[in-house]
Amino acid sequence: MMGDSFEAYRPKLFAVAYRMLGSASEAEDAVQDAWLRYATSERSDVRSPEAFLTTIVTRLCLDRLKSARASREQYVGPWLPEPILTDERPGPETAAALAESVSLAFMVLLETLSPEERAAFLLREVFEYDSREIGDMLKVSPENARQLVHRAKTRLGDRRAHVRATTVDHDRKRSIVERFAAALRDGDKDALTEVLADDVVLVSDGGGKVSAARRPLVGRAEVLGLLMGIRRIATSEGIDLNRIRLDVVDVNGDPAVSIRIDGRVDSIYTCSFDGEAISAFRIVRNPDKLQYIGRQLIADSGSRSAD
Repeated sequence: MMGDSFEAYRPKLFAVAYRMLGSASEAEDAVQDAWLRYATSERSDVRSPEAFLTTIVTRLCLDRLKSARASREQYVGPWLPEPILTDERPGPETAAALAESVSLAFMVLLETLSPEERAAFLLREVFEYDSREIGDMLKVSPENARQLVHRAKTRLGDRRAHVRATTVDHDRKRSIVERFAAALRDGDKDALTEVLADDVVLVSDGGGKVSAARRPLVGRAEVLGLLMGIRRIATSEGIDLNRIRLDVVDVNGDPAVSIRIDGRVDSIYTCSFDGEAISAFRIVRNPDKLQYIGRQLIADSGSRSAD
């Protein structure tokens, strides 16, 4: 019975942990650790199992974030969150703040916050806990909890407003990404040019384990050169283009492109949009960050086959 009640809360606990950590794999571990602590804890005076479990997950994530900061400072090249597949048809219960908070663009902004600010901001603005509850979770007073939220909102400031201002209808986004995927698949330089904004930015995360741009690329010419170069390199290395599969899938709330070679996920291209053009790419190539979404893609393919 206790296991059943925990499973009912698992999706929310994962949602909290993933936004805190920017890693689906670590979020899974944090939720599993929370279960072990929950199973062995004294719960006779627990009024809200959900709040109790959220407290455990939040504190575990704070510990992980604090230890991760040093390793991220030594990370090779740009660091991006670990991508996950999301439902392309979210239900009406999906709040706008919850949807916004899972986008890679927004999760990159969260990296500018301290662990405590990040936790307080997410718990208040996304998961709608009050200052007293947040204070209990973070072991601070309600007033300090309010200050943490205020500092976080101030730090995010205009950058958060920019992420919101550049939103485009989901169907329109998908149409743009489908045009991009087709142009990339065909090596059609003119079609790629049409779908890229003049000031498009490309950030690529290889983690020093696979080839990736070590700095952000800015401008259509520079980004176009890289995209066309990827195809040339694949051809020159003798990779049969028929082995490469491009799919448009929903990643972190937005249409994105998954590239698989012989069934293995090679990279995930997530996009930001400005009108009818792609204004930014965030490309995850680090193999360690593609294992979770790789399992999701396999499961998704299996469910579609069953249908």
